[in-house]
Amino acid sequence: MINRLFTQSNYQFVRRTCAAIVVTSLCLVSQPVQAQFGFGLNNRTGVVGGVSIDAEGVVQAASVEQRGGILQQLRKTVGVPTDGMEAKTELRMISLTKLQAEIQKAMTAGQPLPDEVLYLAGLQRVQYVFVYPEQQDIVLAGPAEGWVVRQDATVVGATTGRPVLQLEDLLVALRTTEASRQHPISVSIEPTAEGQQRLTALLRQVRPGPGFNPAAIEPAMREAFGPQQVKLTTVASNSRMAQTLVAADYEMKRLAMNLEPAPVTGMPSYMTMIRNTGKPEGNQPRWWMACDYDAIAHSEDMLAWKISGLGIKAMTEDEYVDTLGNRTGTGKANKVAQRWADLFTAKFEELCGFNAAFGDLRNVMDLNIVATVIAGHQLEQLAGCDLSLLVGSDNSLETPQWHTPKTISPECSFVRGQAGWTVSASGGVDINPWKIVSQKSAASDAVKSVRTQAEATDNSKWWWN
Repeated sequence: MINRLFTQSNYQFVRRTCAAIVVTSLCLVSQPVQAQFGFGLNNRTGVVGGVSIDAEGVVQAASVEQRGGILQQLRKTVGVPTDGMEAKTELRMISLTKLQAEIQKAMTAGQPLPDEVLYLAGLQRVQYVFVYPEQQDIVLAGPAEGWVVRQDATVVGATTGRPVLQLEDLLVALRTTEASRQHPISVSIEPTAEGQQRLTALLRQVRPGPGFNPAAIEPAMREAFGPQQVKLTTVASNSRMAQTLVAADYEMKRLAMNLEPAPVTGMPSYMTMIRNTGKPEGNQPRWWMACDYDAIAHSEDMLAWKISGLGIKAMTEDEYVDTLGNRTGTGKANKVAQRWADLFTAKFEELCGFNAAFGDLRNVMDLNIVATVIAGHQLEQLAGCDLSLLVGSDNSLETPQWHTPKTISPECSFVRGQAGWTVSASGGVDINPWKIVSQKSAASDAVKSVRTQAEATDNSKWWWN
């Protein structure tokens, strides 16, 4: 069963007037606050999603100065890939045992990890997992290319604009696998009951009429609604992966609530879509992103695995909200909300080229699926290798610590329509890798030939095309 922990991050109060008001919340980006070996602040700015988190866990939009500083730092520290790594390829292989050896070598020498290790040789998705018992190795493979620092302070593929996979996310995925077997990874941003009640009382007092400007009550709405709470399950709340979950949730809500124009054509906001439609009083939609893979095919001997599919889909459900702000799932989705969710899913691949938050989230999902395949089918034992440095069993390689996101202040946007006042922004992320791997896995020897083609010809390299 999918762990449905995704409550709405804002409150909706519907009233028969001519204005619609939307409240949503800002989510995140920060820098590592405690650098572990190889992940020093001097070479890892860790921009995720375009906002900042302070030491108290308060999330707010990154200022122009902050963004400029992060961009300048990245461009000074992130090197240009060389030695063939800059080339675009449909299949780049990464040896996990040799990657671990590269990290160990740097640790022994007291040197920082090179960019090619931090950015996993420019890998942009993991489509294959190969096991080579004769080399005592596990290999990850997928499309890759050289990377650049984009103007929005993200590290992305030079031609696709999609974010590259990052070493610290791989480490967290490998180290979270057993915990995610018991409880799926999730994030939700939840208003307090007190804040919802205060906002409801405020909106009941408002009497719109000719010339009424909804923006005039924005400060009062902010004060009444108050800060919202960020809730994370399973994944470490001070990890980059946690930041990625919240950032992607935030970006999806901004698109839905018309707080940010879509960077792709043919994708109106949900608020635009409902402008001239009515909505049942007390009901509000929520959206969340979940894993969506077509299949996880494997050879009979379990030595070759192929992960296929978009990776992510948007889902929606209406919730009934009573006068006290309590929410109850209806088990149904209104047609407009479902159309917007379907549109988001259809446009997802295109969105990844413009907004790194979405590509980062899919990378995280891929890595959690990979980690579950490795752990669930004991591929480490099958390969006869020891990945204790990567999986963290020897505690010698720690991941960076980030400020934990705790509270988010609301942001308001306004549209005018027939339905009344709508104060709503819902979302979340659900990553249930054990369910996906158990339900989608199927034997298929078609992947064996790719494993043979992918075998290393130069045993001195930890990556190859």
